[in-house]
Amino acid sequence: MSEYVFLYRGGGRPESPAEGEKVMQKWIAWMQDLETNGHLKDRGQPLEGEGKVVRGKQRSITDGPYAESKDIVGGYTLIEAKDLVQAAELAGGCPIFDREGLVEVRPVMKM
Repeated sequence: MSEYVFLYRGGGRPESPAEGEKVMQKWIAWMQDLETNGHLKDRGQPLEGEGKVVRGKQRSITDGPYAESKDIVGGYTLIEAKDLVQAAELAGGCPIFDREGLVEVRPVMKM
């Protein structure tokens, strides 16, 4: 088994507390399924929308993370899967797709 990170991008915010509760229950169920099947390594955390970007040799600091809100990473999860294909298939159950978001699936490099 190898490690993969799911980076959650986009996906609109719930419009009401009741809708938020339904969305949260879907996330909890999906995470429990990953855990039950031995794929969940670290649930991760949601990320705040604000941040800074440090870049270049001068290490210039600008507001960030990106101009396009659909590109902002909203959170992450660390999973285990046999390969990238299986990791992508596991991401397919993510509730973010119901809210027009996406999951970027990236292998964790072994050092």
